[in-house]
Amino acid sequence: GQCTATIYNLIKNHKFEEAADILVEKQQMYPKSRAAASLLGYCYFYMQAFDDAADCYEQLMVNYPDVDEYKLYYAQSLYKAGSLQEATKASFLLDKPVMAPKVVKLQAAIKYAEGDYQASKTLIEQCSSDDMDTDINMACIQFKEGNYDDALFAFHRSMEILGKQPDLSYNIALCYYMLHQDDIAAKYLADIIETAIEEHPELSIGLGTEGVEARSVGNTFVLYQTGVVESFNLKAAILWKAKNYDQARESLTDLPPRAEEELDPVTLHNQALTNMEIKPTEGFEKLQFLLQQRTSPPETFTNLLLLYLKYEYFDLAADVLAENAHLTVKLMTPYLYEFIETVITQQTDEEEAFARFEHLGSGL
Repeated sequence: GQCTATIYNLIKNHKFEEAADILVEKQQMYPKSRAAASLLGYCYFYMQAFDDAADCYEQLMVNYPDVDEYKLYYAQSLYKAGSLQEATKASFLLDKPVMAPKVVKLQAAIKYAEGDYQASKTLIEQCSSDDMDTDINMACIQFKEGNYDDALFAFHRSMEILGKQPDLSYNIALCYYMLHQDDIAAKYLADIIETAIEEHPELSIGLGTEGVEARSVGNTFVLYQTGVVESFNLKAAILWKAKNYDQARESLTDLPPRAEEELDPVTLHNQALTNMEIKPTEGFEKLQFLLQQRTSPPETFTNLLLLYLKYEYFDLAADVLAENAHLTVKLMTPYLYEFIETVITQQTDEEEAFARFEHLGSGL
């Protein structure tokens, strides 16, 4: 009784790591406990430990095949873990009409993550117009289609209804950034960051730049809710574009302290780029690592290749190009692909490369 109350109290206060530690012990003592496995899966999900959450829900699915919620949570965990094909397969296990709205919403999110925006849009159009997520999701599609003004209007409209929320504020800032209105974008980002500093001093925001050693805050639910990771990264991009390179680096060191293995792909990518002139070896290692992961920023592939060319690692560029042929169609324009290929060719056949450069020039 007392232990159960403690667990629920920890979860209520978003102390998922502490609750998970107790639940792991309980599961070892009572391996068939449905409650312990279910709560542990819930905790793992909100700790951003999505692979572990998927493992919990998969076992619950086996033990309780009639409980559709476990099938949904399993599919959602796979989606969040970046296992998109497996998540799609898992979503088709949910065939009861009562689950349809949630399944369609999940499948739309999966298609969005895969970059199939038309399929995602078709699924979103099947969702209820009374669900605020439908408006927000459609705004995300408009953003991906390059309709930044329409997306901005929709995000503003959602904020008027739902009130100020970090994720909506960030989306609005991102729209302004894409519309080249960096000053307005920066104001929204500053508001997100200032709110997080005031409401969550435990995140140690800014201490890294001041040189203060602080222990990792981990990838907690609170960190996710504040939106500061996305905001500092976009702030760094704005500063970098304005050639304020030192301030851009500081923006990334202002982030709440985390161990390198805890860093999200976008932060790792931006750290690599902003520090490339200072620590090129470390930068290349980070970009190579990202390219091998299930999910990474789409710019990773192109940036790694261009930096190899800049630093005259032509053989490495050729290897990466050959090993990731599937990404050339997905992530590169034909012109950029031809340019990179030609620079690599130039190292062994200058005459052929010269003819290719002439061809490229005539196509501009």
